[in-house]
Amino acid sequence: MSVYVGNLSYDVTEESLNAIFAEYGSVKRVQLPTDRETGRLRGFGFVEMSSEAEEAAAIEALDGAEWMGRDLKVNKAKPKEDRGSFGGGNRGGGNFRNNRY
Repeated sequence: MSVYVGNLSYDVTEESLNAIFAEYGSVKRVQLPTDRETGRLRGFGFVEMSSEAEEAAAIEALDGAEWMGRDLKVNKAKPKEDRGSFGGGNRGGGNFRNNRY
């Protein structure tokens, strides 16, 4: 499981985020997503720690804390939703002339 960190400054680095979370335990991984077109940070990230207890301690301490001029939003990360394909899928209706049964 990992921790979601929102409302991050666009000046944050993986190293600086790692250092803040390391105060609460062993950080396994830090991920800062970037915009595909601009390459700019998206203002949130994910931190994976070694144990649930360490994650809970970091969430308790950092949620709502001010860092780099911003009030952090820190909570358990939710599993990524499967949004399906961009094709729309079969939603019924549509043109039935091409259907062959």
